[in-house]
Amino acid sequence: MLRSISLFFKCLIIVLPLSAAGCSDDADGFSSDTAIPIIIGHRGASGERPEHTAAAYRLAIEQGADYLEPDIVVSKDGILMVRHENEIGATTNVSTKEEFASRYTTKVIDGKEVSGWFTEDFTYNELKTLRARERLRELRADNRDYDNEYEILSFEELLKLIQRLEQRTGRVIGIYPELKHPSYFKSIGLPQQETLLKQLNIFGYRDASDAVFIQSFEVGILEKLSEVTDIRLIQLIAPEGSPPDRPNILFPDMVTPAGLSRIAEYADGVGVHKSYVIDRNVLGRLSAPTDLIKNAKARELLVHGWTFRAENYFLPEGLKSSLELDELGDMKSEIKAYRDAGIDGFFTDHPELAVTALTEY
Repeated sequence: MLRSISLFFKCLIIVLPLSAAGCSDDADGFSSDTAIPIIIGHRGASGERPEHTAAAYRLAIEQGADYLEPDIVVSKDGILMVRHENEIGATTNVSTKEEFASRYTTKVIDGKEVSGWFTEDFTYNELKTLRARERLRELRADNRDYDNEYEILSFEELLKLIQRLEQRTGRVIGIYPELKHPSYFKSIGLPQQETLLKQLNIFGYRDASDAVFIQSFEVGILEKLSEVTDIRLIQLIAPEGSPPDRPNILFPDMVTPAGLSRIAEYADGVGVHKSYVIDRNVLGRLSAPTDLIKNAKARELLVHGWTFRAENYFLPEGLKSSLELDELGDMKSEIKAYRDAGIDGFFTDHPELAVTALTEY
């Protein structure tokens, strides 16, 4: 696989004139003191609109996001759909639909029992009759005002939306899909890999020079993709547990020098829980940066951190604005701290604040 971003591409994706140094002659696409991190609209601007809706994605681009991040699940008839999980009871109005009441069920997904309604039990046409609802209902009351307004999107529909937004804005807009539960979907005869690559290819996302990353918490799917595509791949790493398909590997072990060396054999970067870059101390405040970015750079791996959210509930002590968990605090200062650490990209529910933080930096 190709393991670096071309100079031309690195310059092209920058939305704002944050720093000409980001496009210097020696830019290599990896973190440096002058490289400009990318801003990834996490399920769109999901802090201001229900996640994974056309409205959330459009708003993220209006606010300056470089990439849009959808989660990819599958319908009964093999259509790639954009939802946080294949269980859609919490993110749609399916529970209000009498015609679908009998499809409530319990399944084992990645070793855990999950009850609800699942995309793989609905055809594309049936899923299109549903409407999105806000998932973080207590923290994002304003988003509940948009409940039942927006359709469920397929991945192809999101790619078409990006195409229209590129024509309207004259910008290159990146796509950053996450394959959800690939081993599970393969086990029920609904593999995601071939359809994903085919659709990306149709829309012009073909190799490492294009504005695309494919990410997964699973290892096997990324290893297989590395054999058939030059599209950049990102290994997601959670703060605890193991990859669903590799229970013998602990996520924390994957960020050690040995773990990073193994990842570099099949991926171009890591998408890590932000605590791996800067942890919090016993008082809940940000600590000093870890050695993760230094160790990743030594192996030519990108480091993208997740998830930067502006509500007090998610912020470290010292950056909260009040005791009200749903009020917005100082996410901009958090962004700047991680920018100081040399991170290559931010997954964020609030792209506008991230853009402002990097502009002020």
